[in-house]
Amino acid sequence: MTSQSKHLQETHIYIIGSGIAGLASAVYLEKDAGIPGKNIHILEKDSIPGGATDGAGTKEQGYVVRGGRMHEMHYECYWDLLSYIPSLEDEAISVRDESFEFNERFVSNGQARLLKDGKKLDVSSYGLSLKQQTDFLKLTFVSEKSLGNKRIEDWFDHDFFETNFWYIWTSMFAFQKWSSLAEMRRYMKRFIHLVDGLYRLGGVMRTKYNQYDSVVLPIKAYLEKRGVQFEMGKEVIDIDFNLSADQKQASVLHLKNGEEIILGEHGYVFITNGSITDSTDNGNWNTPAKLKGITESGSWKLWKKLAKKDKAFGNPSPFCDNIDLQKWYSFTATLHDSTFHDYMENFSGNVDGTGGLVTMTDSNWLMSIVIARQPHFPNQPKDIKIFWGYGLYPDRKGNYVDKTMAECTGAEMLEELYYHLKIQDLMEPITKAGKINCIPVAMPFVDSLFMPRTLGDRPDVLPKGSTNFAFLGQFAEAPKDCVFTVEYSVRTAQMAVYGLFESDKEVQPMYDSAHNPKYLLGALKAIGR
Repeated sequence: MTSQSKHLQETHIYIIGSGIAGLASAVYLEKDAGIPGKNIHILEKDSIPGGATDGAGTKEQGYVVRGGRMHEMHYECYWDLLSYIPSLEDEAISVRDESFEFNERFVSNGQARLLKDGKKLDVSSYGLSLKQQTDFLKLTFVSEKSLGNKRIEDWFDHDFFETNFWYIWTSMFAFQKWSSLAEMRRYMKRFIHLVDGLYRLGGVMRTKYNQYDSVVLPIKAYLEKRGVQFEMGKEVIDIDFNLSADQKQASVLHLKNGEEIILGEHGYVFITNGSITDSTDNGNWNTPAKLKGITESGSWKLWKKLAKKDKAFGNPSPFCDNIDLQKWYSFTATLHDSTFHDYMENFSGNVDGTGGLVTMTDSNWLMSIVIARQPHFPNQPKDIKIFWGYGLYPDRKGNYVDKTMAECTGAEMLEELYYHLKIQDLMEPITKAGKINCIPVAMPFVDSLFMPRTLGDRPDVLPKGSTNFAFLGQFAEAPKDCVFTVEYSVRTAQMAVYGLFESDKEVQPMYDSAHNPKYLLGALKAIGR
């Protein structure tokens, strides 16, 4: 046995958090860095893996997806990861190939992207004035550093927020007027190849089922087959470090149950700092979801402790101290009836799985819904239909229901939706017959990653001097790439693994459409329509 392989046999890795960044790290550690699977420990405070990439339920209790993740062809790191993971339904093909095949059959072409007064709006024009088009282009050419912690509303005029472009942009990516201008700039540069078709969701890809069943469970099966240890219900509440002028070394992990893990000479820790689904709460048909906060969280409390130890560990405050600006509410409806889906198919012209977001522009909550391809869960019977929705402004009263979205039960959220679609009479008998369930979800930190911030607030994946630890996920810094994407999480995993361990692999280069004249010209034409 060589000294290198002996060293790897003695190496133990502790990954805090089982979101997509943690799972991807485990895959690359075993596959590319040569760490034995049995020496990789995923420490997760919850009972199931996946982090924000979740989905669960039954026809009796109702299904829940807290959110949906947009995919596109040029998620270089993400599709690389999924190219190694066998599908649970057919081990002969990868999850990547399964997803590509699915998207060849169900191509996004939303024909009812924006609604007003229950009618489809013409979105062929983005409605941007010459000044707004100029401001849009100017933003792509300034440096990120020059923007500091400016908000989007500091850059664009008031009328910009009433344009078709903004309604499409804000509902698709969940940006708010007060979101970080620097993050919007990253999105504009990163996804400029999608701008031309944005109004019909052109280029948007999906997985066959919800991402928990299509992505998380296959990765979990892959890792378990290789001996990776999933240690559920284990919450890390603090980490000790040995800090000097030129080196930073993690030494001890402290768990909530009183357990201590001493890392020793060959121990490493990968830290998921922050979480957009921490402290979420589910309501039900008759009960609103409760808004929780940092007190009930795990990752935010941990990051706050770590940030006090060294400024290189980032600054969580901009991302978690303004819950009223960061929260939104989603809901998942489970129907023992096809009336709603039949109506939406006829109304929109989209069969399920091809339409994507439908946004009610005159909704006080700015409510949007998505009808995914059915079934959205492998265990979903043929006679059960589901759809998902969310509202960006949960503190406003409804246009029909005299309550804020935050105060609404699942039943009341659907009443508000039916009002906007003008189908209250159509759905009343279905509701009376008890053929519908709806589960609301409160997510206090879901927009945290878009909060105005400055460089350094997110720690580097590998802080300068780090010898045995890395930061992972949406709140670690991956220059130029876009948070709120699965691509970002997997990129941080590659940066961590390939930065700490020798391998013949390098981080996948980011797709650079911003310097492709074809896409620049397409975007220019599109914003001028």
